[in-house]
Amino acid sequence: MKIDAARLRHLISAMEKEGCDRETVNKILIKCGISRRDAEQAKFFDYETEAKIVREACDALGDITFGAKAGLCWKVSNSVTGYISKYSKDLRAAIENTSRFHEIIDPAVFYALKLSSNAASFEVSWKDAGYSKYHRHTEFLLFGVLSRMRHITQSAFYPIELRFDHEVRNSAREFEKLAGFPVVFGAESLEIILSHSTLDLPIPTYDLKLREHLTEYGDRLLAERPKNKMALRSQVEGLLTKSLPSKMLSANDVASSLGMSASTFARRLKDDGTSFRTIVDELRFDLSKTLMKDGMTLSEISFALGYADQAAFSTAFKRWTGTAPRDFSITSRAG
Repeated sequence: MKIDAARLRHLISAMEKEGCDRETVNKILIKCGISRRDAEQAKFFDYETEAKIVREACDALGDITFGAKAGLCWKVSNSVTGYISKYSKDLRAAIENTSRFHEIIDPAVFYALKLSSNAASFEVSWKDAGYSKYHRHTEFLLFGVLSRMRHITQSAFYPIELRFDHEVRNSAREFEKLAGFPVVFGAESLEIILSHSTLDLPIPTYDLKLREHLTEYGDRLLAERPKNKMALRSQVEGLLTKSLPSKMLSANDVASSLGMSASTFARRLKDDGTSFRTIVDELRFDLSKTLMKDGMTLSEISFALGYADQAAFSTAFKRWTGTAPRDFSITSRAG
């Protein structure tokens, strides 16, 4: 899945401002499959690369809030959707237009504005739920959305609340201190809760004719855009991630959800050079490392990843790494 490279270059700048030297940044880029030269010259790059860079930057800096900090510094967008928002009448119109056209620049997520009697919710959901495992990148995205809202309205407003559906345990206060308003983890959905008065904030750069011209252009881009067919592995990871915590779907469950027989499902995965067990193993391993850094206990991680007990998780982790999870967790925090 390809996206515009502007955010990648912003992340590089943010890493350097937070104290990463050039050599460290280059190592992070290479580890994530991209060179400095490619990052500086590319127009598009893989979505997953951006997610991995945010994760690696947090580890290199020893700062779990780096993604959020980088998001809060993301202000200028030269994309079609960025300009449509800039020329919208007020924040409500900008959010509605973003929901309508955001697929042009970021095909990985859905945006939606939901209204209730006493508040509004800017809700984010994944088209490919497999990306939800990148918690630090999710924080970068939501704080980035908030920063863009503030920039186009030229107002340093505070949301009522910002909600994430993953946990960070002992680090929650760090995010709240950074934000200056309530930040909730372990919520049911990803969303920014806004007051109705915030939705009415005017956008000083509003221009009706320019907005109409750009929305017409946006409609043409959407009509011409080829439909992204999600890779089978991504579909599988998405279904598995949604089933957590506590339950890990079986191969038969996933095959049924995808409208395939068990044999067809196994053959399709084999043709892609993988297997259901491999996908489950790699997803669990990836999530376990993130959950350790989020401060969850081993028993909580075992439950969250669908293991029968902590011993079963410990056995699997040692098979993956050659190290007991408790020792790995201590080493990870020290690094």
